Amino acid sequence: MTDVLDEITPDAQTEAAPAPDCRHWRMETHDDILRLWLDCEGTGTNVISEAVLRELDALLDHAKGEAPKALVIRSAKPSGFAAGADIDSFADLRGPQAKEKLEQGHAVLDKLEALPFPTIAVVHGHALGGGFELALACDRRIGIEGVKLGFPEIQLGLHPGLGGTFRLTGLIDPVEAMQIMLTGKTAHDRKARKLGILDALLPERHVEAAIRDMAAGGGAQHDTGFRASALRTRPARSFAATRMRSESEKQAPRAHFPAPFALIDLWEDHGNDPEAMQAAEIASFAELLESATAQNLIRVFFLRRKLKEAGRGTDGIAHVHVIGGGMMGAGIAAWSAMQGKRVTIEDIDLPPLGKAVKRAAEIYDRKHLTGIEARDALDRLMPDPGGLGRARADLVIEAVPEKRELKEKIYRGLAETMKPGAILASNTSSLRLSDLVDAAPAADRFAGLHFFNPVSSMQLVEVVSHDRADPATLDRLAAFVTGIDRLPARVTDYPGFLVNRILAPYLMEAMVMLDEGMAKEDIDRAALAFGMPMGPVTLADQVGLDICLEVANSMRTSLDRPVAKTPAWLREKVEAGETGKKAGKGLYDYAAGEKPPKEPDEDAAPETCDRLILPMCDAAVECLRKGVVAEEDTLDGAVIFGTGWAPFRGGPMRYARTRGVSECRDRLQSLVTRYGERFTPDQGWDDLD
Repeated sequence: MTDVLDEITPDAQTEAAPAPDCRHWRMETHDDILRLWLDCEGTGTNVISEAVLRELDALLDHAKGEAPKALVIRSAKPSGFAAGADIDSFADLRGPQAKEKLEQGHAVLDKLEALPFPTIAVVHGHALGGGFELALACDRRIGIEGVKLGFPEIQLGLHPGLGGTFRLTGLIDPVEAMQIMLTGKTAHDRKARKLGILDALLPERHVEAAIRDMAAGGGAQHDTGFRASALRTRPARSFAATRMRSESEKQAPRAHFPAPFALIDLWEDHGNDPEAMQAAEIASFAELLESATAQNLIRVFFLRRKLKEAGRGTDGIAHVHVIGGGMMGAGIAAWSAMQGKRVTIEDIDLPPLGKAVKRAAEIYDRKHLTGIEARDALDRLMPDPGGLGRARADLVIEAVPEKRELKEKIYRGLAETMKPGAILASNTSSLRLSDLVDAAPAADRFAGLHFFNPVSSMQLVEVVSHDRADPATLDRLAAFVTGIDRLPARVTDYPGFLVNRILAPYLMEAMVMLDEGMAKEDIDRAALAFGMPMGPVTLADQVGLDICLEVANSMRTSLDRPVAKTPAWLREKVEAGETGKKAGKGLYDYAAGEKPPKEPDEDAAPETCDRLILPMCDAAVECLRKGVVAEEDTLDGAVIFGTGWAPFRGGPMRYARTRGVSECRDRLQSLVTRYGERFTPDQGWDDLD
């Protein structure tokens, strides 16, 4: 990192030009080329805030008076160019105020675009959202190898709002530009160069030569191609827009996610008129900002940040030893190694260890690691059939099948081998820590570390406490989770902990519906219509019917309230080895080519959704009342990031409050009359009024 930092920071010997007083920018002039370095004060990451734009506005006025050969905009942060707009600054904006702030921001970038000398953006790391829009307002863009550019605004229920809609569609093939904005995916360095977003893609050592060449007017301009010319006509755009709407509807229905459709409308209506598209972009962004979808998704952004803050600190964990080479153990090991930890993985059989290494290589390929990065990660992941890593690890993670006797046997075997100060964590999802702690080598250094499947995709990890856990142990585990780029949710020991306690009624009620004769596709489509990422039948197969059965049994014996009865056929399927997607057959027959539905049934009976969703809200209320989690924000964040729970609805507690506490409680009571005592509202509802 030191070498990179040395490469991209300004030359201390360069002549400094007089400049307006700035906290977030630095200016220098060398060889009659003026350089502006974005260096947001007090943070390691640049964001495009109102203060940044206000200072840039003054700097551009100064630059125009200086009349240099060229102006270069760079980032002084090793982490990247800019992470996007400062969400804190616009999250609460509404109506005319939002429109006014957007117009002010556009005026600054318009001023940059109109300068009478060449302007060059040099981008490295991430250039996202407002940072990408800043780069697009320049005449030319140089990318440093490894750069990633994109517009993640769609994930906040918005679209680009500082000129990205018309500048990107005017720069490259408009359909390619729209796909970048509609999907929120980043364009990696070579793709960005191929599309024409970047005029050059270079290692840092060649950047200065490229700047001088561009300042002198060198370098070929990118041709947007025949399709871009054809799409200047309204009929051609309308044809392409119809296809875009169809694809967007499959991924994110208009009723739940208006932003993609607003963006398509913008381009269809004004794609050949940048000035009109700019005005429409500002109005559309301001309108979307007030939508419930955007407000809930912005809240989700803050929930993510809050969860990460729960893991601040130093973990002191360099070596992780994983016991269990199954899907979960292999996933934990592969991800930890990818994030820089030294990992040993142990299993009583050799074949699972070979599969674990193969699975790790597949994960690294899906995550777009370079050959060197993948090799280094695999070098950090060592199969350990002899269990030698037990004695060297700072953290031992047990990820064996959900059998209490097996776990206790392993714990007793660790008593004489774990080094002093090492932590033992269980990945159990259905057993209580209070039932396991007596077998642990040290009760104060034992806790739960509950990952979700698949580990490489699911962002949440529950850090589970018990009465005898040392707070320092829990702090270290939370810091470890953050350190491997995951979100820690601190919860207490409870049947199913937090996420599975809330998720279980969703899955169990689906089993009851199947037992009643309802088609599995209809159940899944009803959940998709609510906005869930997958239906409960599909999710049960994804989790594993064996795990679902274990969690259901744990709930039945541990909770002091009625739960849905598990159909006999579910146990029979598990005993027959039909445990879900991992076995090729569960509730869906994957081996036979059966595919779960992906499109929602917008006409699904409201009662079907209520039977699936309201028990989750009820379980959330119970968890708050029981102190399983400290407050509603952590609960909503954990359920969203641990299950994918309809993020645009803000989480189960936000949904319950939006719909109305009294209405939810009364609706549950009406379901009691029709379907049984399992729908009895928790007494905690009374405390929410």
